Amino acid sequence: MKKVLSTLVLGALVITGAFAEYPSKTIKLVVPSKAGGSTDTTARLFIDTAKKYWKNADFVVVNKPGAGGLIGFSYEQRQKPDGYTIGLMFTPQFVAHIVSKKAKYTLDDFKIIGNLAQDPGIVVVNAKSEVKTLDDLVRLAKSKTVTAAVNGIGSDDFLAAKQFEAQTGVKFNLLPTKGSTEQKTAILGNHVDVAFMNLSQMLANHKAGKARIIAILDMKRAEVAPDIPTSVEQNYDVLMTATRGMVIRNDVKKEIADKIRELYMQVIKDPDFQAKAKKSFIFLDPRPGDEYRKYLEKLQADIQRVYDKTPW
Repeated sequence: MKKVLSTLVLGALVITGAFAEYPSKTIKLVVPSKAGGSTDTTARLFIDTAKKYWKNADFVVVNKPGAGGLIGFSYEQRQKPDGYTIGLMFTPQFVAHIVSKKAKYTLDDFKIIGNLAQDPGIVVVNAKSEVKTLDDLVRLAKSKTVTAAVNGIGSDDFLAAKQFEAQTGVKFNLLPTKGSTEQKTAILGNHVDVAFMNLSQMLANHKAGKARIIAILDMKRAEVAPDIPTSVEQNYDVLMTATRGMVIRNDVKKEIADKIRELYMQVIKDPDFQAKAKKSFIFLDPRPGDEYRKYLEKLQADIQRVYDKTPW
């Protein structure tokens, strides 16, 4: 009799657990970079606002840095498809690893929730550097070996540096790092000649006079930094931007995926989230899942053409 009752109780617990309303346990938001970087900041701002809409839910940031995001992206893909792991990702690395065949995942392994932010590329030097323009950088690189810090092989920084090399004929000593925190340390400590990074990562240091951003790799100047000229203004057709989106496993149940998409829309439209993002130099660029997936597909095709010419 006791054995029968135990079996019934266990069965009830299993059934209750299987049909527990989502979310009923801690949700991991995976950041494929170190704590303290711009992607990490975006994740933590998202969680702060998400708690407003999912009052009884617990969230935790899990940092998985390394290999230009590949370690984190791969970790996201290996987790259970139960909706309790939401992945942050950034481009172009997310699809560049697919192109270079370093990734064991494909776009089809993920449901694309949507994009959160975009971050134009920059070229930045130490404040004491004699390099003040892209022309200065070219002259320096033709006179000596210039060390350029980038955020890993296949990153937006790496691709921007390669674009610059192809257009100018110079060759950098490319120094891959594990993230923007290392790049920032290298520039502020004057350990490298130049870094290819993103605007949000160095804007505060530029404004404080600790670093000098010599170009924004965009068609137009940034509203938050109107003093910084674009690459196009300086007659260099080198353009690069990064995006930061959210993904989940493709086999997460539709009803759970729909809840996560609803939360994404609530957060991205929230005035407090928008204000905090602006204060933290996070440049919001909301794109729903279908729209953002098309962007990722086109980006992958574009990178494939570059890789076919100059594989890395």
